[in-house]
Parts: sequence; structure tokens; C-alpha cells
Amino acid sequence: MSVEGSPTLVVAIEEDSQIGHARRTAQKLATQQGLDESDAGRVALVTTELASNLLKHAARGELHLRALPHPEGAGIEVLAVDRGGGFDRDTCLTDGYSTRGTQGIGLGAVERQADVFDMYADQRGTVLLARFYRNGGPGKRKRDLRFGVSHHSLLDDPACGDTWQLVVRGAQISALVLDGLGHGSEAEQAALAGRAAFARTPFADPERLVADMHEAMLHSRGGAVGIAQFDGVRDDLHFTGIGNIAASLVSPEKNRGLTSHPGIVGAQYRKVQTFDYAGVTGNLLILHSDGLQSRWNLRDYPGLLQRHPAVIATVLHRDFNRGRDDVTVLVVALETVDD
Repeated sequence: MSVEGSPTLVVAIEEDSQIGHARRTAQKLATQQGLDESDAGRVALVTTELASNLLKHAARGELHLRALPHPEGAGIEVLAVDRGGGFDRDTCLTDGYSTRGTQGIGLGAVERQADVFDMYADQRGTVLLARFYRNGGPGKRKRDLRFGVSHHSLLDDPACGDTWQLVVRGAQISALVLDGLGHGSEAEQAALAGRAAFARTPFADPERLVADMHEAMLHSRGGAVGIAQFDGVRDDLHFTGIGNIAASLVSPEKNRGLTSHPGIVGAQYRKVQTFDYAGVTGNLLILHSDGLQSRWNLRDYPGLLQRHPAVIATVLHRDFNRGRDDVTVLVVALETVDD
């Protein structure tokens, strides 16, 4: 199974009139992914609830939408993002609880309707995740691919110079983040050329992959590349990086930064080297472009490490986006996944 890079669709929620727009946008995306009327209805119901909660509890926020491939039928992801005061997860999921004098059944219903539900809240705000798959719903939970990505172009430009790809083959995962030099259409062309070369042989020798991408990106602006290949049977990970794609392996015990070499794929680099890391099952792999500040530390967010990778990626984007470049944050739970 392959998941190709696509920018996150952001819907601002700042007034009541935007709730209906958010519902229609999410429902349309669900229908485009092949969800039937019942499943698309779940998406519409939950999107309405999440948008309403953003206004009630935080005064404003955003919904982040994404299509999700799945071997048993595609789905969509809805994330509610705010910078409000935060609230207690267990208390707010209890039916009958409300901070605003309403019935307070909303988040409990969201959890029941979604195939995957998770959230993180602290004083900096809340990120809440709901995923929906075709033929899912209460009592029919689908197996989830535990990855998350937050991928945005600068100033909502239609062209994004960042791209990414995630490929799963049995116990193996191959992940790419690529940042075309600069931003805009020329950066996007460079990034897409490199991604196409990666997609042809994502589990090839990483140094060979970089060479193929370099050839494909010649006569373009070029870009920075990070490639991580995980094998769940051997319990190891190989990482190859050229340029300023940041990469980390994060566990409860430590945070390991992965080594890259300087250069620009498609232009000039002096050395390609693959670094091997053993005993990585259970770690989080985090790759991001330089549109994200590098000073984040998950230990500053108690409990976040145990949340869904999609929640983690969105929290990092919310709090560390530089705001002056395209930005991609890819978070993958390293565990064996069957196609």
C-alpha cells in the first residue's frame, strides 16, 4: 500500500456560517473516496460537532481534512485544531458533561461514530482526531495504519514545494520527505520529479534511490531528501539524508536525531551514506522539512508520545510552524503492518 503526498485541506472555523461549509466539504471528500451514504453521514455528523465545539470552547480554530487510502477501502481523516485553554479528555468524553450548559453528549458521540478517535489537550489547546473508513462505523472498526502527516504550502499557495510518500509492504515501511528548493511551482516540480523516482522502487538500496532521484531532478531546482526504511522482522531502520530534512527516532527513553549529509539532490552533494539503527520497533519515526522549527521536544507535552501519530504531527505543526516556507511533518509508528 502506498500513500502519496497531498497537502492538508484546511477549513477555518471562526463563525457559525463556516460550520455548514465544513460539513459539506468533508462530506464531499468522503463521497469522492467512495464512502456510501451511511458512512458519509457519519463524517457529516462528526464534522458538524467538531466545528461547533471549536466555536463553543475555543472561539475559533481549524479543521484539517485528508483522504486516507486503506487496503479494505479508502477513508478520510478530520482533525479539529485550536489554541484554546484545553480540557480534560476523560471528563469531556463523559455523556452529560458540558462546560457551556449544553447536553454535553458531543465528544462521546464523536468517539462512537469514528473508526479511529484520539485527542490531546493541554493549556496550549486541543487537537482531536476522527478517522472514517468505508463500511466502518460502530461495531465494525477497521484496522488503522498508524501514521500521521501535516503538509502545508506557504500562504495556501496551490503549489507546494514539499512532498512525501509512505509505502507499506508487509513488515516493511519506506518513508520519504522531500523539500524542493524554495517554494512555489518550480520547487513543486523538483519535488514531484524526485518523488516519482522514489515511488518506482521505494525499497531499493537507499544510496541507489538517491542516485535515481538525483538523475530525475537534474535541471530542476533540486531539493533536500530524507529516506527511512524500516523492517519489522529484522527490527531495524536505515536512514539516508541529503540536505536539511530533520529525522528523529523517539521512544519514552530517548530521542535520537538521525544523521544527514549536506547537499542538494538534483544539483550537487559530496557524499551519500546510510545509517543503520537497531531495536527500533515501538519507536516513533518523525521526519520534517525545515518549514518546522527544530527545537520541539515531545517531553514538553506530557502524554503526547502515547497519542496517535496524526495527533502528534498536527500538534508539532500547530506549535512549531515557522510560517515562512512550505512545511511537512510525517510521523510513523514503527510496528509491523500487513498489507
